[in-house]
Amino acid sequence: MDLYNFREDYAKDGIHRSDLSSCPFEQFKSWFEAATEGDVHEPNAMTLATVGPDKLPLQRTVLLKSFDERGFVFFTNLNSRKASHLEKNPQACALFPWITQERQVIIRGKTELIAREESEAYFSTRPRESQLSAWVSHQSQPVKNREVLENALTEVREGFEGREVPLPDFWGGVRIIPSSIEFWQGRSGRLHDRFLYEAQAGADEAHAWKITRLSP
Repeated sequence: MDLYNFREDYAKDGIHRSDLSSCPFEQFKSWFEAATEGDVHEPNAMTLATVGPDKLPLQRTVLLKSFDERGFVFFTNLNSRKASHLEKNPQACALFPWITQERQVIIRGKTELIAREESEAYFSTRPRESQLSAWVSHQSQPVKNREVLENALTEVREGFEGREVPLPDFWGGVRIIPSSIEFWQGRSGRLHDRFLYEAQAGADEAHAWKITRLSP
């Protein structure tokens, strides 16, 4: 298939160095709010890349559930393939592809498990069916057919009937602690704007991040 003519010129305004916050988390918050208020479907969806024991990268989409100056948090089965990758190599990369905003954000850094209390607080807000599904799924493991999952869900639903569904021991939150965050803004003629924030070890708060304009 010839895709040579699949192209679109980016017509929204670019960004200037003077537009940026000195704090990447504040800059992300500003862009996230714009994506939420705009026409971006599921603005908290991010592509998460990990590297497995075979040294090959693997990507999947997960949902950002909180962020602050400690980092960016998503939740998962802690026996899943992504969790297994991160246990052996805690480095990860996340991409927010806000295409309709002509923007993307790339976050790279080390990961850590969040406190169980934080995971419990989030788990308690999930719809009951989602809570039950967390108990059913042996994420990333082979399953014979859909019926196996449906039968397991029925058993779990009956087992927790009339009481709250507790947080499974094998389920929790992962925080990406960024070492760098890149903000990309599309520009006409492909002369895009890219700004890279890099964490500066030992710097005071006012100089905690180095900001560099990158060539498109």
